[in-house]
Amino acid sequence: MDSFSTLIRTASHEQHMEAETSTFMTDLLGGRLGVDAYARYTEQLWFVYEALESRAQDLASDRVAGPFVRPELFRLAALERDLEHLRGPDWRSTLTALPATRGYADRVAAVARAWPAGYVAHHYTRYLGDLSGGQIIRDKAERTWGFAKKGDGVRFYVFEGITNPAAFKREYRALLDGLAVDDLEKQRVVAECKRAFSLNSDVFRALGEEFPLSA
Repeated sequence: MDSFSTLIRTASHEQHMEAETSTFMTDLLGGRLGVDAYARYTEQLWFVYEALESRAQDLASDRVAGPFVRPELFRLAALERDLEHLRGPDWRSTLTALPATRGYADRVAAVARAWPAGYVAHHYTRYLGDLSGGQIIRDKAERTWGFAKKGDGVRFYVFEGITNPAAFKREYRALLDGLAVDDLEKQRVVAECKRAFSLNSDVFRALGEEFPLSA
């Protein structure tokens, strides 16, 4: 029988691939969009991580979600430093969420308040993705727009508190395997994981409409 971490990965594979291969992300990583598109994407991430991290301390003592609340994963401070670099010191005054981003952030905030296991689903899709595929984005951004290696502009993708990402991911998957919920609740977590990837795809779709490549 597959472990829960394997189940959650395979069950959400289709939605994961849809998000990864979105037109916007393909164009961004292909160097076909300007730094403004990258900055706009970074702005959208701020809303999602603000929702994810603003209640993290409240969940730290929760039996289900608590083991996943790890300060070395927190991204908000790094995102804010990147946004200051990308948009200038007044970045907050021009910060706006796309409707799709607002929907995504609102869902994260709702589960953070009321459903710890659902919070884990969003935690998993975001942070494990950042540790994995996020490194490809960082490398492309450094090369395409000339950011200093692991410096301002790409700090979101740099986990200074995690010296061995592979070992950390193994430990994280072991936490998933030991998730303190029953099988029915695990099915709900898998469904929420799929929903998280779909919400992420909605944001990419909206960004693609905002930054269309001229035909």
